[in-house]
Amino acid sequence: MELWFTEKQTENFGITAKVNKTLHTEKTDFQQLDMIQTKEFGNMLVLDGMVMTTEKDECVYHEMVTHPVLFTHPNPKHVLVVGGGDGGAIREVLKHPQVEKVVLVEIDGKVIEYSKKYLPSIAGKLEDERVEVLIDDGFMHIHKNKNKYDVIMVDSTEPVGPAAPLFERGFYQGIYEALKEDGLFVAQTDNPWFKGELIKKVFSDVKEIFPITKLYTCNIPTYPSGMWTFTIGSKKYDPEAVDVITIPDIDTKYYTPQIHKACFVLPRFVEQLTK
Repeated sequence: MELWFTEKQTENFGITAKVNKTLHTEKTDFQQLDMIQTKEFGNMLVLDGMVMTTEKDECVYHEMVTHPVLFTHPNPKHVLVVGGGDGGAIREVLKHPQVEKVVLVEIDGKVIEYSKKYLPSIAGKLEDERVEVLIDDGFMHIHKNKNKYDVIMVDSTEPVGPAAPLFERGFYQGIYEALKEDGLFVAQTDNPWFKGELIKKVFSDVKEIFPITKLYTCNIPTYPSGMWTFTIGSKKYDPEAVDVITIPDIDTKYYTPQIHKACFVLPRFVEQLTK
């Protein structure tokens, strides 16, 4: 008998992957966690029935949530990652030699534990000496740390359960205060095909707080619709003003200096969400 996993992305649409076996399943204190081995995408982390990351396409998300902002800031020494317990964003941040310290704040320690076990190619840098891992509430961490970080990345799940407060205006105001005077942040903001109103609200909220606000996209096959957005809020530096000639060649599979420029060119229906 064949075994398939389906993520119901809307009431009328979903994606399906053939499963070789279930590696782990557990109801944590915060969410349902499943680690499955799929035929097409390798090991896959699923939280509350939603695909978080897979061995095959994780590079896109983790490179695009990190490098556009890190190459926008001229000297990102202190970095915060909220969420991201799989460790992929941490791995990419550490490719930047200017980074002296990166703090990971993950509310669910089980995500870290089983990512280390079943996703070592993603979580393999969590023990690096430049990394501090905190099992804590990212919302509260932001509000307790003022004027501390050069760059903040919100690597959250979709806006349900423990991640819901990470899509509120008060959280973005807290981020503004946690950033240094020339800091910037980025948050994953879901997909424009099914969550256009969410993107529009987040962009509007961030724009009210930050002088520079930009939306960009990338393609992630296992995320709803395949098209994914990120929103940047910056106090000083414009990501579109970066001279691509100054971006060094680093080890990536998706991100390139040309992608840095191109990702901010939006389809008309996406651009309208920023108006």
